[in-house]
Amino acid sequence: MDRQLRRELEGIVARIGGLEPRFEAMSDGDLRAMTAGLRDRHERGEGLDGLLVEAFAAVREASRRTLGLRHFDVQLMGGIVLHRGMIAEMRTGEGKTLASTLAGYLNAIAGKGVHVVTVNDYLARRDSEWMGEVYRFLGMSVGLLQNGMSPSLRRPAYAADVTYGTNSEFGFDYLRDNMAMQAEGRVQRGHAFAIVDDADSILIDGARTPLIISGAGTGSADTYKRFARAVRGLREGVDFEMDEAKGAIHATEMGELMISRSLGHDDLHSDPSGLLANHLQQALRAQYLFHRDRQYVVVGGEVKIVDELTGRAMEGRRYSEGLHQAIEAKEGVPVREEDQTLATITLQNYFRLYEKLSGMTGTAMAAKDEFQETYHVPVVAIPTNRPVIRRDLVDRLYRTKRDKLNAVADDVAARNWRRQPVLVGTTTVEASEELSRLLKGRGIDHKVLNAKDPEREAAIVAEAGRAGAVTIATSMAGRGTDIPLGGSRDHYVRERCRELGVEDPEDALDWQAEQAGQYARRMTERERAAVIEAGGLCVIGTERHESRRIDDQLRGRSGRQG
Repeated sequence: MDRQLRRELEGIVARIGGLEPRFEAMSDGDLRAMTAGLRDRHERGEGLDGLLVEAFAAVREASRRTLGLRHFDVQLMGGIVLHRGMIAEMRTGEGKTLASTLAGYLNAIAGKGVHVVTVNDYLARRDSEWMGEVYRFLGMSVGLLQNGMSPSLRRPAYAADVTYGTNSEFGFDYLRDNMAMQAEGRVQRGHAFAIVDDADSILIDGARTPLIISGAGTGSADTYKRFARAVRGLREGVDFEMDEAKGAIHATEMGELMISRSLGHDDLHSDPSGLLANHLQQALRAQYLFHRDRQYVVVGGEVKIVDELTGRAMEGRRYSEGLHQAIEAKEGVPVREEDQTLATITLQNYFRLYEKLSGMTGTAMAAKDEFQETYHVPVVAIPTNRPVIRRDLVDRLYRTKRDKLNAVADDVAARNWRRQPVLVGTTTVEASEELSRLLKGRGIDHKVLNAKDPEREAAIVAEAGRAGAVTIATSMAGRGTDIPLGGSRDHYVRERCRELGVEDPEDALDWQAEQAGQYARRMTERERAAVIEAGGLCVIGTERHESRRIDDQLRGRSGRQG
């Protein structure tokens, strides 16, 4: 961070800290009344910058009372940076989610609505409920957007002071609003201020694919199936030439002759529309360049694209120009007819609609030029609250992939024997399953987190810090869940409640809840001590990702405040 900026931020933080005794002495009602007072001052012409110190002091105290979490000074710095329309690089585990409430509350005072953008529905729901306690305590409303939600529920969600949702939900609502025939058919009410969580994942990685609303088009599923059958069993170098690194493939003259005969056509290129030639090209790409469990997965009879950086299945995304249909035909699942584009926007253009755009992530400095060029948003690195004691070791190189995976499995086995928790990061679903087979062969109990199992990812990650836990994860980008050493308190509460015959802790009687709480305290303290003695959480990266930011995100799972 620039020295002058740091001095300025530290001065503001000191002023916020100076108000702390006054705000601590306030009753809940007086603290809640701050919102109306700040709004009244803003309506009379006072700018948000002038209200910042009191607004941040109010949020810090409200958070302490509702969540038991008091913002660190560095989180206040992060909140100021977010308010100023910048990207705050806060190291993984430094409490970005809590820091966002500061800028969210201050900007919601203007009454134009604040959009908090997350990477998935789970995080949007979790953060709206968790951070929503702070906003609601201060008298503000919180809205939530979820996939499949009806327009009648979306409108009040956007009318709230702070609205949580994914980039796709906000973007598609914008497209639908532009297609609406009448004003009352619209749900959004403007684009004043957005806080983007995991900003590099959403604004850079996720922005590669545009948002598209499609309508029913015309096409024949049978044609895709016939081409899929025709290109099976071709010989590389004889029937087709391929450069996998460049993603290029084409049939040779001999190959085209074979395929034409198989399909009953004289010449595929004689079709004036060029459709048959495109079918051939996409069938070849689907068969030989796109591989199951690498570029895509098949879940419930549906082909889903795997995000190469996050390892997640990308819900609702489809390859264009007939490639998705060609893959469906190859995999033998129902082929959905090709759709016609009705409306489209890139995420870059959508986020540039906001009057003020800010974001937070643990790994922004590596992409600061791209943030500046594309969104005209500078990046500021926020210092950590305490020194990081994680030891970062140098890479180890092996002659073959088999040697490397065996070495990883041996290392995991040795650490598992002394009950040290291990998190192993892989770059593909295929690699995670290969390593899983090696660990099974050694009799090591473990969990695999990849694009095939997105629903359980938060629960799996939260337990990755238990003594003896072994977790294999395909890319850790945007997981958004803390890994407490010794395991999460919620897990032990649920465990004890089940022993007492209660499935849901919410249904527990007072004495059952008290017992479960005592058990959770004992277990977390005991397990935490055991894990620290064993060396803390060990993170192993099996190979370098294409993006250095993803490597940093994986490394950042160890050595964090959470």
